[in-house]
Amino acid sequence: MTKPHALLRAAFPYYGTLGMRRVTTSPADVLALDSGEIFVLTRTDGSGGEIRRTNWDDEDNDVIGKDFVWPVQIIEGSDGYLVVSDEGNHTISFWNHDGAKINSWGEHGSGEGQLDRPSGIVLNADGNLIVADTMNHRIQIFTVDGAFVSSFGEFGGGDGQFNMPWGVGVDPDDGSIVVSDWRNDRVQKFSADGVYVLQFGTSGDGRGELCRPAGISVDMHGDIYVADRGNHRVQLFGENGNFVDVFTGNAGLSKSGRTYITANPKVLRSRELIDLVDERLLRGPASVRLFGDLMYIPDAGSHRIQVYQKEAYELTEDQIYEAPSAPSLYTV
Repeated sequence: MTKPHALLRAAFPYYGTLGMRRVTTSPADVLALDSGEIFVLTRTDGSGGEIRRTNWDDEDNDVIGKDFVWPVQIIEGSDGYLVVSDEGNHTISFWNHDGAKINSWGEHGSGEGQLDRPSGIVLNADGNLIVADTMNHRIQIFTVDGAFVSSFGEFGGGDGQFNMPWGVGVDPDDGSIVVSDWRNDRVQKFSADGVYVLQFGTSGDGRGELCRPAGISVDMHGDIYVADRGNHRVQLFGENGNFVDVFTGNAGLSKSGRTYITANPKVLRSRELIDLVDERLLRGPASVRLFGDLMYIPDAGSHRIQVYQKEAYELTEDQIYEAPSAPSLYTV
């Protein structure tokens, strides 16, 4: 996979909403497969979490995996199994689609290969698992069987240091690693080998500023998406950390939500009377995922998944001018 020379980002409209309170309660993360099956990792502090199965028909297709304490993220393994990080019991667990646990590993501690509240997870090109070892303030890399491979990072606010790293993503083109540095309110980028490259973001609520960044993903164009949780939004950055766009929420009712509300006259009347502006907004998104041209945002505070669709066109070198030293868009 090779990145385009440049990109025309034409639009990123709202696409649809999935789930509702009684099904996708407090969604922490989401995994959408090419088959149309969608797995939603839910989390309720104090009572654990579970994996809910749904699809684009917004059906409730049962629950799998209930042995979680504080589940954080879910991804697809190289063999099609489900991989879940759980900061509550310091483990990484593996599940098939029917809910049978295949494997689980992780030992609480600060030594090499030990974990303390692991959060973000992603596979690299070698098939190894990159883990944000949050309370040890480092990134660790393991084989899928749990054997330690390497690590980088330490506590601090300098280049390559972390204060509770949370999300981790991999550029599918060059394997570079991006990390959301939670308490430093920034994102850091590293080479595939863990060498510091650059950083972006400072504390605040303006464009390009961050407040407790959580989940992070990189798409096929190298665009970086950050769940800016404390600011209740998702921000989009270019591969070099330049601010591009922001998503604050535009949700409508999901199919399951419409079915529930129309079957309950009291709830229907309440819905008819409320101000709908704030109902569309994101509330504390902890993750953001890219599957194809669709961006899925687990809207934890509103118990749903908001989905947007990217419309972008790849440009060759002869289709666009060289980048100016002081870019601005004053006419089109």
